[in-house]
Amino acid sequence: MAVYTEIGDEELEAFLAAYDIGAVLALKGIAEGVENSNYFLLTDRGRYILTLYEKRVAAADLPFFLGLLDHLAARRVTCPTPVHGKDGSVVRQLAGRPAAIQTFLDGVSPKRPGVAHCAEAGETAARLHEACRGFALRRENSLSLAGWAALVASTAESADGVSPGLRQVIADEMAFLQSVWPRDLPEGVIHADMFPDNTLFVGEKLTGVIDFYFACNDRLAYDVAVNLNCWCFESDGSFNITKGRAFLSRYQAVRPLSAAERDALPVLARGAALRFLLTRLHDWINRDPSALVRPKDPLQCLGWLRFHQHVKDAADYGL
Repeated sequence: MAVYTEIGDEELEAFLAAYDIGAVLALKGIAEGVENSNYFLLTDRGRYILTLYEKRVAAADLPFFLGLLDHLAARRVTCPTPVHGKDGSVVRQLAGRPAAIQTFLDGVSPKRPGVAHCAEAGETAARLHEACRGFALRRENSLSLAGWAALVASTAESADGVSPGLRQVIADEMAFLQSVWPRDLPEGVIHADMFPDNTLFVGEKLTGVIDFYFACNDRLAYDVAVNLNCWCFESDGSFNITKGRAFLSRYQAVRPLSAAERDALPVLARGAALRFLLTRLHDWINRDPSALVRPKDPLQCLGWLRFHQHVKDAADYGL
């Protein structure tokens, strides 16, 4: 979350007139994140998050994202719920941007997730996968294997300036993944970006999953691999197998992985590491020096990738 677009008082008043959520008591920008402009909105009836969707989120995708939140909330998955206006709509224009209001969730994002946090994340990821069954809309994953080629091309000339030899590492890994990427695995709607900073906890209890703006249809086991990268590496780059075991154990208690999914996990984890390496590298190369939000370090993901390259089977993740 971040603030890129400012809102005028009259604009806000006109926008909120379309909703039945009470009188505004406070509006405060939220500094964290990199994708959209977000505000904490307090009215005399409750607490909300007001989001203005910036250039990375296509307006055409909003019915999928916000419809998915309605679908999940109806199935008791702890996620923000879109607030419908008096006319039933959840998206309208504000300050020249598509905008929506969602319910506020209690909790804080863990800065250093422990084993208990990872276990909660595993169960929640599986419950989310199960709850997405039957969702009518579909969105292809633009950041899966087919979409990485453009990122490889756009970052190639600058990659070695970030880390010597990085361009060749990426090219070699891309060629490998294109030759072995698994095809016939169970598919469904996935979050695809459930990092700790996209979750909320009260103590060690997960109270919410947020930021569904990379959600899409893809292999469910790929989302498991994404989460192994998100949750189970320590700050020194080492993989914590105890965290991996906790995540996978609680995930499988809800949705057991098939034999094919378990076999594919090392390759999928390599792909997930490359995906985040490429997107972070792109943001690092193209960062705005005046921006308040600092891009995440792509070399962290390079460390993840090097670990996965030496994994022999899913047992190395604690399975």
